[in-house]
Amino acid sequence: MKKAFPGPRIILLLFSFTFIHLSAQDLPERNILFDQGWKFHLGGAQGAENPSFNDSAWRNIDLPHDWSIEDLPGIVSPFSINAVSQVSGGFTTGGTGWYRKAFSIPSSQSGKCFRILFEGVYMNAEVYLNGIRLGEHPYGYTSFWYDITDKMKPGSENMLAVKVRNEGENSRWYSGSGIYRHVWLQVLDPVHIGTWGVSVTTQKVTSQEAGMIIRTTVVNKDSAGSKITLASTVLRPDGLNAGESQTDTVVPTGEPSEISQRIVIRQPELWSTELPVLYRLVSEIRVNGNVADRKITDFGIRTISFDAVNGFILNGKPMKLKGGCIHHDNGPLGAKAYDRAEERKAQLLKSSGFNAIRTSHNPPSPALLNACDRLGMLVMDEAFDMWNEEKNPADYHLYFNDWWKEDVRSMILRDRNHPSVIMWSIGNEIPNRHKPEVIAVAGKLAAFVRNLDPSRPVTSAVNDLKPDKDPYFAVLDVAGYNYASGGDHNQQNLYELDHDRVPSRIMAGTESFPLEAFGSWMDVLDHPYVIGDFVWTAFDYIGEASIGWRGYFQKQDFFPWNLAFCGDIDICGWKRPQSYYRDALWKENQLTIWVTPPVPSFEPNPERQSWSKWQWLDAAKRWNWEGYEGKELEVTVYSSCEQVELFLNGRSLGKKPVSRQTKFMATWKVGYEPGILSATGFTGKKKAAAAEIRTSGAPANIRLTADRSTIKADGQDLCYVTVEIEDSRGINNPLAENDIRFSLDGPGKIIGVGNANPVSLESFVQPVRKAWHGRCLAIIRSGKQAGKIILKATADGLNKASIEITSK
Repeated sequence: MKKAFPGPRIILLLFSFTFIHLSAQDLPERNILFDQGWKFHLGGAQGAENPSFNDSAWRNIDLPHDWSIEDLPGIVSPFSINAVSQVSGGFTTGGTGWYRKAFSIPSSQSGKCFRILFEGVYMNAEVYLNGIRLGEHPYGYTSFWYDITDKMKPGSENMLAVKVRNEGENSRWYSGSGIYRHVWLQVLDPVHIGTWGVSVTTQKVTSQEAGMIIRTTVVNKDSAGSKITLASTVLRPDGLNAGESQTDTVVPTGEPSEISQRIVIRQPELWSTELPVLYRLVSEIRVNGNVADRKITDFGIRTISFDAVNGFILNGKPMKLKGGCIHHDNGPLGAKAYDRAEERKAQLLKSSGFNAIRTSHNPPSPALLNACDRLGMLVMDEAFDMWNEEKNPADYHLYFNDWWKEDVRSMILRDRNHPSVIMWSIGNEIPNRHKPEVIAVAGKLAAFVRNLDPSRPVTSAVNDLKPDKDPYFAVLDVAGYNYASGGDHNQQNLYELDHDRVPSRIMAGTESFPLEAFGSWMDVLDHPYVIGDFVWTAFDYIGEASIGWRGYFQKQDFFPWNLAFCGDIDICGWKRPQSYYRDALWKENQLTIWVTPPVPSFEPNPERQSWSKWQWLDAAKRWNWEGYEGKELEVTVYSSCEQVELFLNGRSLGKKPVSRQTKFMATWKVGYEPGILSATGFTGKKKAAAAEIRTSGAPANIRLTADRSTIKADGQDLCYVTVEIEDSRGINNPLAENDIRFSLDGPGKIIGVGNANPVSLESFVQPVRKAWHGRCLAIIRSGKQAGKIILKATADGLNKASIEITSK
């Protein structure tokens, strides 16, 4: 059976970037970023919800904030072997924290409506305004908001206080702690558009026209019914009018009213992964001829469908999902969801060949979805890692029965308009999926999701794949298969076995082992009913320490390991060996050279279970092997060319074929001698690719490279500076581990450092970092003032370096 999901929806975005003229902006005061000027205290603070509480000794901070990534008291590190989180949380520490923000609203805004919106707080947030409790929000990953109109004091100081409790064992990965996403204050007229109250659905799309159904929720807080005009205008990417609709109606006071409109767009430009075209909807409410509210919503026009014969189809064309799972942290920044950090993550994944991500195992930040919309990255938006049965004693299972509807509603209504989102996942590896009571919960969740958004399929990621999971899969639209390939493509695998039993089932590889990358991707290519594969993981992360080396079962003596070490891309954003192998699977004419270290890079774990395959091959991109002169080393080339020829100091070591039969690898035994190890790839008789690695000399210089030379002076934008240690010839020394000291002049701040060493216990927040594999990273945040930012890097015995970034 073919399942068509013809329309993307769009959602009320709580912040927007200005692409076109002033008339296509939100009203100026509608969304006020509330990230600056907070006070923070780690620990208990009885009475801190009261405005009169003395917080003069508290720290001054700006959001987003994550206290778990900061140094622990008394040590220059966030890691402790005694941390409650243990291996799962990367030996980081949670606890209880308090936030307070004093602010004033002019008396001229009396009569306005006010809402406070939190994009994400981990976890168990209790929110107070002027000493009055607004409510609580247990889940750490969904956005939530409060109407604070009757508690505001225009013309006087107001005090917003938030208590956050990340206590006990509550996560299987690094969660971070605190208000780690944006906070917004919304200032509205009594008649306004509701929170997440705009929805756009594509009704029908042809090359000639696209029919758009727009549903707008209007709230009337006035004392009487109001006669309004709702004007909805769609703008093309160039800012020209693409269509409009105007509705005159009376909105009664009290319950929100939904207004439905239809707009036809002629010659629509479709959103796709190659050309992610975004339109803009301007929703304007007028009362007595005056503009009472204006909201901007960006959206894309595209069609999606899924079936077991053709697979996943985007805009009428079959497409395989080159997917990766990601957690929400941003490496050296912890969980802090800066817009640029989220955008960079999506950019790096896209440049490495991914066209889809799975937000495992929770709804992502709005900034990540905005970036995916702009860049053309498809998204499986996931809700939960557990339902009402625990995976940890203090996790979300304690709150699921009371909160799941609220949290699912938040995810769907907030994210439904992003063209990048193509599937909703209701859960990951939920315990006891074969039991009737769990299947019943799955059915309730799936039905609730479809009621909110029938335009996308519902999925769930399932492990322990056996026929007893059939009733669970039956309530889903797409069956999520975790670790189904088995790695040996010469044997019949679970995909094929289940297809023989249930030929109409649409399958997606929702998790796969890095070590089984070849078999997992061949399964996708060979079977149309397998729509894609999502490797665990695309981006490395803090927590689940060492599953990519020591594996399972996890123990406290894994310390000092703190990173998972299983990602294609490491926590600094640099490609790891398996990412280059995936290039050979996904792209034409790829070629890289790798050397198997004669001594393992880390101490092996003799107790690692045979089924634990999150590791990759021990591979190094270096030709510095002092002490091994004349001894054979194993050299492997990953390539998608037809043949590869290997050279050592200009001497050919022979050609070897590379193909699916060789799993896109070719291996030589090479007697080590310093110099240049190079390879040339051939397609037919033509040279198609080349690569080399060189023996480097002693460390001599520091090279600084910024990902961007110009950033915004908005107090939020980031610049990532890669630090490389080179010899006198400019060749990176992969063995260099010098301490790099940073200083900064100008309107900016160093907010993070890192080197991706999975066993390093160094601070992420101090202006010093040891190099690993000859490099490290510094992250700069802009200030509010424009100007030149100069980062300087020094190290004992090396020539110093500096780099200039413009903030404007």
